[in-house]
Amino acid sequence: MFNMFKRVKTLMSSELNSALDKAEDPVKMLDQYMREMESDIRDAETAVSKQMANEKMLNKKYDDAKKLVDKRQEQAEKALEAGNEDLARRALEDKKSHDEQAESLKTAWERAKTDADDLKKKLQEMKNEYQDMDLKRDSLKARAETAKTKTKINRSMSNVGSEESQKGFSRMEEKVLQQEAEAETSEDLNQANKSLDDELDALDDKNDVDDELAELKKKIGKE
Repeated sequence: MFNMFKRVKTLMSSELNSALDKAEDPVKMLDQYMREMESDIRDAETAVSKQMANEKMLNKKYDDAKKLVDKRQEQAEKALEAGNEDLARRALEDKKSHDEQAESLKTAWERAKTDADDLKKKLQEMKNEYQDMDLKRDSLKARAETAKTKTKINRSMSNVGSEESQKGFSRMEEKVLQQEAEAETSEDLNQANKSLDDELDALDDKNDVDDELAELKKKIGKE
Protein backbone atom coordinates (compact mmCIF):
# COMPACT_ATOMS: atom_id res chain seq x y z
CA MET A 1 0.00 0.00 0.00
CA PHE A 2 2.66 2.47 1.02
CA ASN A 3 4.84 1.32 -1.89
CA MET A 4 1.92 1.89 -4.25
CA PHE A 5 1.53 5.42 -2.91
CA LYS A 6 5.22 6.08 -3.48
CA ARG A 7 4.88 4.75 -7.03
CA VAL A 8 2.00 7.10 -7.81
CA LYS A 9 3.86 10.01 -6.25
CA THR A 10 6.93 9.21 -8.35
CA LEU A 11 4.82 9.11 -11.50
CA MET A 12 3.37 12.51 -10.71
CA SER A 13 6.75 14.00 -9.93
CA SER A 14 8.66 12.62 -12.92
CA GLU A 15 6.14 12.14 -15.71
CA LEU A 16 3.38 14.72 -15.47
CA ASN A 17 5.46 17.55 -16.88
CA SER A 18 6.19 15.52 -19.99
CA ALA A 19 2.49 14.63 -20.26
CA LEU A 20 1.87 18.16 -21.50
CA ASP A 21 3.74 17.23 -24.69
CA LYS A 22 1.93 13.92 -25.24
CA ALA A 23 -1.37 13.00 -26.82
CA GLU A 24 -3.02 12.18 -23.47
CA ASP A 25 -5.13 14.77 -21.74
CA PRO A 26 -2.86 15.88 -18.86
CA VAL A 27 -5.79 17.20 -16.83
CA LYS A 28 -7.52 13.80 -16.89
CA MET A 29 -4.23 12.07 -16.07
CA LEU A 30 -3.68 14.37 -13.10
CA ASP A 31 -7.15 13.65 -11.75
CA GLN A 32 -6.59 9.91 -12.19
CA TYR A 33 -3.30 10.01 -10.30
CA MET A 34 -4.94 11.96 -7.47
CA ARG A 35 -7.76 9.41 -7.26
CA GLU A 36 -5.19 6.62 -6.94
CA MET A 37 -3.43 8.54 -4.17
CA GLU A 38 -6.73 9.11 -2.38
CA SER A 39 -7.45 5.38 -2.56
CA ASP A 40 -4.01 4.60 -1.10
CA ILE A 41 -4.64 7.04 1.75
CA ARG A 42 -8.01 5.45 2.54
CA ASP A 43 -6.37 2.00 2.62
CA ALA A 44 -3.62 3.35 4.87
CA GLU A 45 -6.17 4.89 7.23
CA THR A 46 -7.92 1.51 7.50
CA ALA A 47 -4.62 -0.23 8.25
CA VAL A 48 -3.67 2.37 10.86
CA SER A 49 -7.09 2.10 12.49
CA LYS A 50 -6.79 -1.70 12.76
CA GLN A 51 -3.26 -1.46 14.15
CA MET A 52 -4.33 1.10 16.74
CA ALA A 53 -7.23 -1.15 17.78
CA ASN A 54 -4.85 -4.10 18.10
CA GLU A 55 -2.44 -2.01 20.18
CA LYS A 56 -5.24 -0.94 22.53
CA MET A 57 -6.44 -4.54 22.91
CA LEU A 58 -2.95 -5.77 23.81
CA ASN A 59 -2.50 -2.89 26.21
CA LYS A 60 -5.73 -3.81 28.00
CA LYS A 61 -4.73 -7.48 28.22
CA TYR A 62 -1.35 -6.45 29.61
CA ASP A 63 -2.98 -4.22 32.23
CA ASP A 64 -5.41 -7.01 33.19
CA ALA A 65 -2.52 -9.48 33.53
CA LYS A 66 -0.58 -7.07 35.75
CA LYS A 67 -3.63 -6.51 37.95
CA LEU A 68 -4.07 -10.27 38.30
CA VAL A 69 -0.40 -10.66 39.25
CA ASP A 70 -0.80 -8.02 41.96
CA LYS A 71 -4.03 -9.67 43.12
CA ARG A 72 -2.39 -13.10 43.43
CA GLN A 73 0.45 -11.51 45.40
CA GLU A 74 -2.00 -10.02 47.88
CA GLN A 75 -3.95 -13.30 48.09
CA ALA A 76 -0.77 -15.29 48.75
CA GLU A 77 0.14 -12.93 51.57
CA LYS A 78 -3.34 -13.22 53.11
CA ALA A 79 -3.29 -17.03 52.81
CA LEU A 80 0.12 -17.19 54.47
CA GLU A 81 -1.03 -14.85 57.26
CA ALA A 82 -4.02 -17.13 57.75
CA GLY A 83 -1.67 -20.11 58.12
CA ASN A 84 -2.71 -21.72 54.85
CA GLU A 85 0.70 -22.29 53.28
CA ASP A 86 -0.64 -24.58 50.55
CA LEU A 87 -3.12 -21.96 49.34
CA ALA A 88 -0.40 -19.32 49.45
CA ARG A 89 1.85 -21.60 47.35
CA ARG A 90 -0.87 -22.14 44.74
CA ALA A 91 -1.53 -18.38 44.59
CA LEU A 92 2.16 -17.73 44.02
CA GLU A 93 2.31 -20.39 41.30
CA ASP A 94 -0.65 -18.80 39.50
CA LYS A 95 0.94 -15.40 40.00
CA LYS A 96 4.10 -16.66 38.30
CA SER A 97 2.11 -17.95 35.34
CA HIS A 98 0.26 -14.66 34.93
CA ASP A 99 3.49 -12.73 35.40
CA GLU A 100 5.05 -14.60 32.49
CA GLN A 101 1.93 -13.95 30.43
CA ALA A 102 2.02 -10.28 31.37
CA GLU A 103 5.63 -9.99 30.19
CA SER A 104 4.71 -11.65 26.91
CA LEU A 105 1.76 -9.29 26.49
CA LYS A 106 3.94 -6.31 27.34
CA THR A 107 6.40 -7.23 24.57
CA ALA A 108 3.55 -7.71 22.08
CA TRP A 109 1.89 -4.45 23.14
CA GLU A 110 5.12 -2.42 22.86
CA ARG A 111 5.77 -3.86 19.41
CA ALA A 112 2.17 -3.10 18.35
CA LYS A 113 2.46 0.43 19.71
CA THR A 114 5.69 0.99 17.78
CA ASP A 115 4.06 -0.32 14.60
CA ALA A 116 0.98 1.85 15.13
CA ASP A 117 3.10 4.96 15.70
CA ASP A 118 5.14 4.17 12.58
CA LEU A 119 2.01 3.68 10.47
CA LYS A 120 0.49 6.92 11.79
CA LYS A 121 3.68 8.75 10.88
CA LYS A 122 3.69 7.29 7.37
CA LEU A 123 0.02 8.10 6.96
CA GLN A 124 0.67 11.72 7.85
CA GLU A 125 3.55 11.79 5.36
CA MET A 126 1.19 10.44 2.71
CA LYS A 127 -1.34 13.16 3.48
CA ASN A 128 1.34 15.85 3.35
CA GLU A 129 2.60 14.52 0.03
CA TYR A 130 -0.96 14.39 -1.27
CA GLN A 131 -1.43 18.06 -0.38
CA ASP A 132 1.79 18.92 -2.18
CA MET A 133 0.68 16.96 -5.24
CA ASP A 134 -2.74 18.59 -5.11
CA LEU A 135 -1.13 22.02 -5.28
CA LYS A 136 1.11 20.82 -8.10
CA ARG A 137 -1.96 19.47 -9.90
CA ASP A 138 -3.58 22.91 -9.81
CA SER A 139 -0.39 24.43 -11.21
CA LEU A 140 -0.09 21.83 -13.96
CA LYS A 141 -3.77 22.19 -14.84
CA ALA A 142 -3.27 25.92 -15.27
CA ARG A 143 -0.20 25.27 -17.40
CA ALA A 144 -2.14 22.77 -19.52
CA GLU A 145 -4.97 25.25 -20.11
CA THR A 146 -2.44 27.94 -20.97
CA ALA A 147 -0.74 25.61 -23.43
CA LYS A 148 -4.08 24.81 -25.10
CA THR A 149 -4.93 28.50 -25.37
CA LYS A 150 -1.53 29.32 -26.81
CA THR A 151 -1.90 26.54 -29.37
CA LYS A 152 -5.27 27.86 -30.50
CA ILE A 153 -3.95 31.41 -30.74
CA ASN A 154 -0.83 30.32 -32.62
CA ARG A 155 -2.90 28.31 -35.08
CA SER A 156 -5.14 31.31 -35.66
CA MET A 157 -2.18 33.64 -36.04
CA SER A 158 -0.52 31.27 -38.51
CA ASN A 159 -3.33 32.10 -40.96
CA VAL A 160 -2.84 35.83 -40.51
CA GLY A 161 -0.49 37.22 -43.15
CA SER A 162 -0.44 34.02 -45.19
CA GLU A 163 0.14 34.26 -48.95
CA GLU A 164 -3.51 33.60 -49.67
CA SER A 165 -4.59 36.28 -47.20
CA GLN A 166 -2.13 38.76 -48.68
CA LYS A 167 -3.41 38.10 -52.20
CA GLY A 168 -6.98 38.53 -51.03
CA PHE A 169 -6.07 41.75 -49.26
CA SER A 170 -4.37 43.08 -52.41
CA ARG A 171 -7.47 42.28 -54.47
CA MET A 172 -9.66 44.16 -52.06
CA GLU A 173 -7.27 47.11 -52.09
CA GLU A 174 -7.36 47.26 -55.89
CA LYS A 175 -11.13 47.07 -55.82
CA VAL A 176 -11.32 49.99 -53.39
CA LEU A 177 -8.93 52.02 -55.54
CA GLN A 178 -11.07 51.27 -58.60
CA GLN A 179 -14.22 52.38 -56.77
CA GLU A 180 -12.50 55.59 -55.68
CA ALA A 181 -11.37 56.27 -59.28
CA GLU A 182 -14.89 55.69 -60.57
CA ALA A 183 -16.25 58.07 -57.96
CA GLU A 184 -13.74 60.79 -58.96
CA THR A 185 -14.53 60.32 -62.67
CA SER A 186 -18.24 60.61 -61.98
CA GLU A 187 -17.65 63.79 -60.00
CA ASP A 188 -15.52 65.29 -62.83
CA LEU A 189 -18.26 64.54 -65.36
CA ASN A 190 -20.82 66.11 -63.11
CA GLN A 191 -18.73 69.25 -62.72
CA ALA A 192 -18.23 69.44 -66.50
CA ASN A 193 -21.94 69.20 -67.11
CA LYS A 194 -22.60 71.92 -64.54
CA SER A 195 -20.10 74.31 -66.23
CA LEU A 196 -21.77 73.93 -69.61
CA ASP A 197 -25.18 74.58 -68.16
CA ASP A 198 -23.88 77.67 -66.38
CA GLU A 199 -22.43 79.11 -69.61
CA LEU A 200 -25.65 78.48 -71.48
CA ASP A 201 -27.70 80.00 -68.71
CA ALA A 202 -25.40 83.01 -68.66
CA LEU A 203 -25.91 83.44 -72.39
CA ASP A 204 -29.64 83.49 -71.91
CA ASP A 205 -29.27 86.09 -69.18
CA LYS A 206 -27.10 88.27 -71.49
CA ASN A 207 -29.69 88.15 -74.30
CA ASP A 208 -32.39 89.26 -71.91
CA VAL A 209 -30.32 92.27 -70.86
CA ASP A 210 -29.60 93.22 -74.47
CA ASP A 211 -33.27 93.11 -75.35
CA GLU A 212 -34.14 95.21 -72.34
CA LEU A 213 -31.42 97.75 -73.24
CA ALA A 214 -32.70 98.06 -76.83
CA GLU A 215 -36.20 98.56 -75.58
CA LEU A 216 -35.05 101.31 -73.23
CA LYS A 217 -33.13 103.12 -76.02
CA LYS A 218 -36.16 103.02 -78.23
CA LYS A 219 -38.28 104.47 -75.50
CA ILE A 220 -36.12 107.54 -74.91
CA GLY A 221 -35.59 108.13 -78.61
CA LYS A 222 -32.03 107.17 -78.81
CA GLU A 223 -32.67 105.01 -81.80
